This record gives sequence, structure tokens and C-alpha cells, in this order.
Amino acid sequence: MNNQKKSKIILRLLNKTYPKVPIPLNYKNTFTLLVSVLLSAQCTDVNVNNVTRKIYPKYNKPEHFVKLGRKKIERLIKKIGIFRVKAKSIFYLSKTLIEKHEGKVPKSYEELEKLPGVGHKTASVVMSQGFGYPAFPVDTHIHRLAQRWGLTNGKNVVQTEKDLKKNFPKKFWNKLHLQIIWYGREYCKARDCYGITCKICKSCYPNRKKPIKTKKA
Repeated sequence: MNNQKKSKIILRLLNKTYPKVPIPLNYKNTFTLLVSVLLSAQCTDVNVNNVTRKIYPKYNKPEHFVKLGRKKIERLIKKIGIFRVKAKSIFYLSKTLIEKHEGKVPKSYEELEKLPGVGHKTASVVMSQGFGYPAFPVDTHIHRLAQRWGLTNGKNVVQTEKDLKKNFPKKFWNKLHLQIIWYGREYCKARDCYGITCKICKSCYPNRKKPIKTKKA
């Protein structure tokens, strides 16, 4: 089965499973979305949401976090992994937004990726969910599933992003990347399915018998 046929099957099954797809991270504005995505590195979205629901009602602008300072930010996010590194990034990106962007989150990859602690994946999520720009952020779930579905060689997340963009029309990217994340969490888990038991894997590879080994992101 070629990639075009597999892509159609994947779209059909994902749209049936997730006609409406929720955004995993809770946020109040584009700035808090940026902060939440930064916090989610090496941490579950559930944990991030549990921490930020106590923060965002009071602190939700760059000037709030600059005024707090690094040590107080650390105390607010201490339940999140590598919190000291993340607190430093949040403080300095907030400072940069005030000094160079009038306190607003920039609407370009180039400017976003210049911000402290912000890489391509974080910028892609903000461009997609914050500004509605067509993007295909690749996390560990998407990287794993794209390999199990034979849409990429799994060399790295950069290659996976390119391959997925090539296989699916741009108009589907923003919804599709969220659908794949949820599907990877619920049906095609890291320690489950292995490319042979979930509905999409069986539909794309009906004759596959052996588990698929995937490369990590």
C-alpha cells in the first residue's frame, strides 16, 4: 500500500475517532501558551496543567514573570521537571518580549526561535495553536506513529515533520497533529500496539505480524 492510500485511511479513521480534538495544554493567551509548551518538555501535559492552573489566573503576561524574578518562578513551577532551567528560560524570554517585541509574542518562526528556551517544535505549536498558521509540530507520539505507519524512516523529528507535511494536505495539519497525539496516547501507545494491533496499524499493514521497532525522537 502506497503512502497516498495510507494517508487517506489515517485521515478517515482519525476524523472518525476525533471529530473534535481538544488542545492538550490549558492557557489564557498566546504568551501563556508559549510558557506552557516550554514547560511541557520532558513533562506530561497533565502535570503542566495542574501547575499552571494555579499560576495563570494571577500571572499571565511577560511583565508579571519579569517582576517575579527567577527564584519565585522556580518556586511556582518546582513540581515540573528541570524547573530551574525552565524558570531561567521563562524569565529571559519574558524580558526579551518586553524589550524587543513590546510584550507581545512574535508571529514568525524566525523571531520565536530567537527567544530563550524556544526551539522549532515549541515555535510550531505557538504558530499553529496560537496564531492558526499551518504547522506540523512533531512530538514523541507523532514521531513514533509516523514510523509505525510507514510514513517516515524515523531518522529524526526534522525528517518526520518534512515527510508528514509531504503526505498530508496543508489544510489538515493543525487538526491532524493533535489527532495523532491523542491517538498515540490512547490507542497506539509506546509500550502497546507496536505497529500490529491498533485499528490504523492493522488497516495500513493488514499482513504485518512482527512488532515494529521505532527510533526515539
